[in-house]
Amino acid sequence: MNFFNQTSSAKSQFERSLADVIATFQTLPPFRSCLEEAAELVATALKSGHKLMLCGNGGSASDTAHIANEFTCRFCDDRRPYPAMSFATDGGLLSAIGNDYHFDDLFARQVLAFGKKGDIFIGLSSSGNSRNVLKALQQAKKLGITTIALLGKTGGFTAGVADREIIVPGRVTARIQEAQKFLLHVLCEIVEERLPKEFSETA
Repeated sequence: MNFFNQTSSAKSQFERSLADVIATFQTLPPFRSCLEEAAELVATALKSGHKLMLCGNGGSASDTAHIANEFTCRFCDDRRPYPAMSFATDGGLLSAIGNDYHFDDLFARQVLAFGKKGDIFIGLSSSGNSRNVLKALQQAKKLGITTIALLGKTGGFTAGVADREIIVPGRVTARIQEAQKFLLHVLCEIVEERLPKEFSETA
């Protein structure tokens, strides 16, 4: 294959992927009210001294770490830090739970260890069929923790479990993850507008 054919092939893939991105993002407007409700729940919890917890697998694991950082550091504005943690970042703990218990327990056991009533838990799954995310959501609800799920495709067996859920339709995992990251960034923007910027005696 010569250079020109390679360029043509790459352009074709680029165009297909771009079309997929546009099609996926065009499914998002109906989720506006749910996302705003989720953002209000997160903002209320953080302003009340509670924390945000997140989990996911693979690319979703990286996204949860990224979003936790946005709250503990900052997203856009200079402000005080707020407590947020991803349950997918501690390799030693994850391998211990997976080895001593089961992979399905990776996140639920951490919810049991760190979660308190009044906290917020967000679970990500691009398929909706991640059993460790499902078990974590179920454990959180047992503790009275408000749950939010960002799922993909049809929502899988996790659909209907969380207090608030957004199911991004589509067949391509990468496009679903890109849409979920967009939604999480918008959630950060909404929440940050509602958070006090300075420390106070009660926060």
